[in-house]
Amino acid sequence: MQGFAPPPHPMISIIECGQLKDSPGMSVVLDFYMISIKRNCNNLIYGQQKYDFDEGFMAFVGPNQILSGQEHAPGYEPKGWMLFVHPDFFWGTPLAKKIKQYEFFNYSVKEALFLSDKEEKVMNEIVANIIHECNGNIDPFTQNIIVSYLETLLNYSERFYQRQFITRKITNHQILDRLNDLLNNYFESDDLVTNGLPTVEFISEALHVSPGYLRSLLKNLTGLSTQQHIHEKLIDKAKEKLSTTTLSVREIAYGLGFEHPQSFNKLFKSKTKVSPLEFRASFN
Repeated sequence: MQGFAPPPHPMISIIECGQLKDSPGMSVVLDFYMISIKRNCNNLIYGQQKYDFDEGFMAFVGPNQILSGQEHAPGYEPKGWMLFVHPDFFWGTPLAKKIKQYEFFNYSVKEALFLSDKEEKVMNEIVANIIHECNGNIDPFTQNIIVSYLETLLNYSERFYQRQFITRKITNHQILDRLNDLLNNYFESDDLVTNGLPTVEFISEALHVSPGYLRSLLKNLTGLSTQQHIHEKLIDKAKEKLSTTTLSVREIAYGLGFEHPQSFNKLFKSKTKVSPLEFRASFN
């Protein structure tokens, strides 16, 4: 489609962004992993959002995602590289399972990794080693060596994402504040009775972040997942009702969005080590 020569290895390919041609109207569903560092490559759309590569950043796309092409702007001079790896390349290696643990493959475009010059140099050196190995003679050691480089690349990516959570602390704490406000408003409204407990997907959509990114951000800031934050707010509300009202445990459970009081009792005891009735008794 782009007229590239066949890659030296059938399951892994690295393309310089300068080789890309205009492909307006082109849409493809990826069946491979794509890792890229790009600058000035403002011609691609991921899902329903446009990539903005003017500043340059590192992006990760997993299989079954959609990429679309648009016409380049005048003076378009792309820089960077795109690394494509078919999932079958990891077959028989520990990375076949471990790669699913790298949550940044599920982050949205706006949650991409912004690299310092020093960090970008580290990534480029690793990719240079992969290119060197791909262009050499393929032998029984090739796959394991390339996979080890890829795992190193992903581990550095995870490290740099943790750094990004710290350096963008103000923005991240704003998201945390918005989460608390969202949960407070939800638990004070009739939504609990009407719709039940808020889901992680509902929370993420309301905060305009992807579920994976929100989970990583909250884990970094608070040590709790999104689901745990929901449960913490639920338990606080339950304690309030148990200690300040005469509502039965069954009524409180229904009022908190539970279809079955037994489920409420089980969750409450798992979080507080006492049953709702035992908690209420401690106030009498």
